[in-house]
Amino acid sequence: MLKGFKEFILRGNVVDLAVAVVIGAAFGAVVAAFVADVITPLIAAIFGKPDFGSLMFTINHSTFKYGLFINALIAFVLVAAAVYFAIVVPMNAVAARRAKGEDPTTKECPECLSEIPIGARRCSHCTSELSPASGA
Repeated sequence: MLKGFKEFILRGNVVDLAVAVVIGAAFGAVVAAFVADVITPLIAAIFGKPDFGSLMFTINHSTFKYGLFINALIAFVLVAAAVYFAIVVPMNAVAARRAKGEDPTTKECPECLSEIPIGARRCSHCTSELSPASGA
């Protein structure tokens, strides 16, 4: 039983996930500090409100702190933008560069437009016969 658990924990994808969570938490802390120390004062210099955390309203003795939500929303948008521009865009560029050099392994059926193997003589979806040069 413990041997199976040890194998599960030491799998590459579990370790990678653990590293990603730790790096993500650290990255979130950096972005939160950036929002609190740079973005919020910058917005305050433009609009005159130094801290959104103090924005609130009260209804029937219940306090709604919508300023904290605005701070969290700004942090979320900045984290999403940073992840997109620092990780997603470069990885898509690398994947496109790699795919450009590879020979295609599939083609599109001219009848049903489904994706089929490049060497197929008949479509597995619509069963139409294909000429060797069709869809390539």
